Amino acid sequence: MSKKWYNFFVTVDTPAGGGPEEAAAARTPAQTVAEIAASVAAEPKFTAPVSNPTSFDEIYRAAEIHAPAHGYTIFKIADLLQSEHIRELPAPVKRSSVLLALEAAGVKPNEIIEDAVRRDRALDTYERVLQKSLEDVEVRKTEDSRRLEAELEKLAAEYRARIQANSDEIAREKERFYGWRLQKQQEEKRIADAVAPFVSENPITTSGPAAAPKAAPPAAPKA
Repeated sequence: MSKKWYNFFVTVDTPAGGGPEEAAAARTPAQTVAEIAASVAAEPKFTAPVSNPTSFDEIYRAAEIHAPAHGYTIFKIADLLQSEHIRELPAPVKRSSVLLALEAAGVKPNEIIEDAVRRDRALDTYERVLQKSLEDVEVRKTEDSRRLEAELEKLAAEYRARIQANSDEIAREKERFYGWRLQKQQEEKRIADAVAPFVSENPITTSGPAAAPKAAPPAAPKA
């Protein structure tokens, strides 16, 4: 196990004067805690929904983890370790102080370890629930985004086609207009040629309409 909080509760001393066989037979704290953890259900059952995932107390309640009658949970121990009377003491003294408090309350260290393991496993289980929910959302939203992208591309293609159709219609109208203007100029020239012998100054215009005057540049702002 990677969590070392159990060192506050469990130690295994090698018998004094013991030889290699006795040392090999001695159980380590990790082995002791592993046995305790094995006695706790590996997968806690959640009997109620969790409305607020940021509330760990609600997660524990949903997993049917409640404080025992004596009130000593792993969080009670955490508070003791952070109290002003203990937090600055050396680790062995901290451990002895906590064990004395447990003994005075009639609480076995194994109960604290079991409480810690149950809460840890509840958090791990709920993490998997949240991760599965996240993965489901990601799958749904990714598929929805693909659908929207396809619809967007289809819509964009339709609009591009309409824009192109507008450009083509403008081009046709321009071609029709400029063709008519050319015919108009030819018609005006024919008229002008016919009236020329009778006037000193020909009143018939044969050129295209005057270009629209260019817009005056905007006035510079006053200082």
